[in-house]
Amino acid sequence: MLDTANKKVELMAPLKNYKSLNAVLGKADAVYFGIEAFNMRMFSDNFRLEELNNIVKKCHNNNIKAYMTTNIIIYENEFDLLNIVLDKAVEAEIDAVIIHDIGAIEIVKEKGLPFHISTQANISNYRSAKFYEDLGAQRLILARELSLKQIKEIKSKIKKAEIETFVHGAQCTSISGRCYFSAETCESQEYSANRGRCVQPCRRRWRIYDDQSNEFLYDGVFFINAKDLCLIEHIPELIEAKIDAFKIEGRMRDPIYIEETTSCYKEAIDAYYDNTFTQEKVKGWLTRLSKVYNRGFSTGFYFERPKGDEIQLEFDGNISNYKKVEIGKVLSYYSEKKAAKILLTAGKLKLKDEIFIIGTHTDTYLRQIINSLQIKQKSNLTETPSVKSKTQRLTVGILVDTPVKKNDKIFKLEKKIEFNK
Repeated sequence: MLDTANKKVELMAPLKNYKSLNAVLGKADAVYFGIEAFNMRMFSDNFRLEELNNIVKKCHNNNIKAYMTTNIIIYENEFDLLNIVLDKAVEAEIDAVIIHDIGAIEIVKEKGLPFHISTQANISNYRSAKFYEDLGAQRLILARELSLKQIKEIKSKIKKAEIETFVHGAQCTSISGRCYFSAETCESQEYSANRGRCVQPCRRRWRIYDDQSNEFLYDGVFFINAKDLCLIEHIPELIEAKIDAFKIEGRMRDPIYIEETTSCYKEAIDAYYDNTFTQEKVKGWLTRLSKVYNRGFSTGFYFERPKGDEIQLEFDGNISNYKKVEIGKVLSYYSEKKAAKILLTAGKLKLKDEIFIIGTHTDTYLRQIINSLQIKQKSNLTETPSVKSKTQRLTVGILVDTPVKKNDKIFKLEKKIEFNK
């Protein structure tokens, strides 16, 4: 039986690419990611199979556990490739694979790989949990449709397996993401959600006509567009429910989103254990979370069955009042000075501004506070002139905390001037 008396809850961050991994170093306890095949986010960047050793090594060198998703439905002609992928996972010393297909579980067990049961298995009761526990699963990612009370009850009845639940990110309107809507609207299994290729038709406007009343029940609204899950204010209750791992959804998101959500939840978890968790801090975390991609926030099924206000009826996609604006690029990096020469192509910079340096064809991700500005030989500047047109350019020197590369792009998060919710 696991000794959980003094065990701190694990925080899991999603990875889209290497930039995402660089963004969560020192923040996440674990990461989960997919490779080119067999994962539920096939439209994400994902990693190549030959990169697996390097990914896991970098994670382990930074005290981060690495979990690989192989949680789609597996067909008969795919076992040869699955064996190749899993052999590579064994070689890389992956911490666990996330699966739910029974045939895949059998192969994983033969290879001696630790495995977690995906939320796709829709574990909704103690008997289902015990079934997978008896199969040897180290961890069970429970159905998203459970209340906190139900989660507690399942946790109290299992003996060995850990429990993992989602705490933040996109929610699917279907049961634990098992859905055929995408495949049906595209008239092809190529775009099945169960194969990681969902085109998200639930995020569109729809009209439903009742032929008995001759009325539209829904007339051009996003009536199945679920708001995002956000449980930052309930972290103490979740920890006290003895949940072992908190998962952030977002393997399609950019590294700014992944870093900020991971940072907020890490701070909230640490605050609980340090007895410094306050409502004032919650307000701050919610403000920060609202600046990155979100569809509005809800608590899902944790405390009551979702109602109409859990649906974002009026808008699809991001409703954040902030946008990521490209303002320049890196011209060169000087390692001896820990400085970069940048080309400012839009807006201006001033001391204490926050910028993001992100590689286009590199793995660079740096969240940087501007602590110095230099133009030609003039240093100790407090701000730069403003670049107002595409024909203007301004070369600026700044200090940077970690190395950057030529042509890495520079962004700022700026408040939208006009935004209609």
